[in-house]
Amino acid sequence: MERRSGRVTKEIGHRTLFKAMGYSDADLRGPIIGIANSWNELVPGHFNLRQVADYVRKGIYRSGGAVAEFGVIAACDGIAEAHDGMKYILPSRELIANDIEVMARAHALDGIVLLGSCDKIVPGMLMAAARLDIPAILLPGGPMLGGVHFRGRKSDTTTASEAVGMLKKGFIDEAELRNLEGLCSPTCGSCSMIATANTMCALSEALGMTVPDGAGTPAVYSERLRLAEETGRAIVHLVNEGITARTILDRKALENAVRVLMATGGSTNAVLHLTAIAGELGIEAADMMDLYERFSRSTPNIARIRPAADGDMEDFYRAGGLPRVMKELRGLLHTECLTVTGKTVGENLDLHVERYGENRDMIRPLSDPFSKDLGLAVLRGNLAPKTAVTKPSAIDPSMLVFTGRARVFDREEEANETILAGEIQEGTVVVIRYEGPKGGPGMREMFAAMKYLNGMGLAKKTALVTDGRFSGTNNGCFVGHVSPEAAEGGPIAVVRDGDRITVDIPGGVLRVDLSEEELERRFAEWKRPDLPKTTGYLAVYSRLATSAAEGAVMRLPQV
Repeated sequence: MERRSGRVTKEIGHRTLFKAMGYSDADLRGPIIGIANSWNELVPGHFNLRQVADYVRKGIYRSGGAVAEFGVIAACDGIAEAHDGMKYILPSRELIANDIEVMARAHALDGIVLLGSCDKIVPGMLMAAARLDIPAILLPGGPMLGGVHFRGRKSDTTTASEAVGMLKKGFIDEAELRNLEGLCSPTCGSCSMIATANTMCALSEALGMTVPDGAGTPAVYSERLRLAEETGRAIVHLVNEGITARTILDRKALENAVRVLMATGGSTNAVLHLTAIAGELGIEAADMMDLYERFSRSTPNIARIRPAADGDMEDFYRAGGLPRVMKELRGLLHTECLTVTGKTVGENLDLHVERYGENRDMIRPLSDPFSKDLGLAVLRGNLAPKTAVTKPSAIDPSMLVFTGRARVFDREEEANETILAGEIQEGTVVVIRYEGPKGGPGMREMFAAMKYLNGMGLAKKTALVTDGRFSGTNNGCFVGHVSPEAAEGGPIAVVRDGDRITVDIPGGVLRVDLSEEELERRFAEWKRPDLPKTTGYLAVYSRLATSAAEGAVMRLPQV
């Protein structure tokens, strides 16, 4: 079988350009493996990827391959939170997929290792792998360790934001906040809870696109480097065997990932990302939404990780991590699916060794789950005709059904100012709209609003509903991804202060207490407000973005 790289290694003009960079004749006889490395000095989850890449190189060289490393952009959700920078985070996913596609196609790479750990980088890389259909492996940099104990539990990167609300209420003083700031993120790595970053890394492993334990091994463990070398050897094996990404990524693999998502109560953002990956495979968004709904009702929630519990990602890894979860789910999984090891899911599980023993406080058997269903939940109703998404596993059971009066904001900043001013009362449903893919644009996370409500003691007394997104770190009663969004004329656009809104998660319902006639009357009076003026990439994304129910991907309009 002729290698793809033969197109650029047989012709003298191409070879001389490789030799200008020091490649030898021996290098150009073997497969050329790309390393798409999103290392930078802005994202804690990617700070160690330069060293990880060195060990991937070792594995590739030892297996007879040549390495072609290139950079990929990566933005930090945490640093982008609560200001206009967040508008760029979800749209960056499309740039990442496009960037990798361009580099792999333009240079005829035989295979590719994708190095990325954080929220939009991992799904962007998986979208590229599905699109390219060349041998591909994703390797995360690993989670960071948990921080100092604060108010009875280990802290993490989001604890400081909650503490801002505590400071406003007088629960802590300025010195305690400043001390926490320096101690809640003690190492590099993806944030130490099951937020979007670690959710998507876990789902990469469930999809078969990451070597076993590649998702959960902490960033600072030496095992991370051994996994990197293993990944280097594995990618050359995939190239030699002709095992491409779409040999691994198919509908059954996606079903495995959705099972794991529900079982672990991962981030609601995973609904956007798995839908986008499915789209690259030709699977319709409506089919994926149906899958989320069905599996949310038929998959026990057997793992609890921060923010749903005190244990963090290091604790989860020591409890057996993703392989332990998948062993417990074995009867619900497609164990015949192929993985990047060249073995099936079932064979990987048979070979996996857990070195730290069981922790039933974190991972339970199917016979004794934390809950029988609803790790995540899809809601519908007259406020979300196309769906909305929430995360019951991070919501107090007393808040799974909540009715309150709406307090409506057309921008995240307005809501945050009002919350911090102490003007939100118990029994309120905070509605934040015009923050969807088109309206934001970019579908910002309402991370800060929920953290402030939580820090001010209102997490069990209020709810938040938005056409924006949430971080996987959020808790309290929250519903996001309301579709259609306000900018597209969805019902959320005509909600007014004082309207009664009901969130009924067990019933799968999100509704506003208005008749169809009243909704029609309000729509007749509604005029879309002036949305933020955008230029450059955001203007392109805003024009081409689909709804959250379709993965918020960029799609050219039908001609």
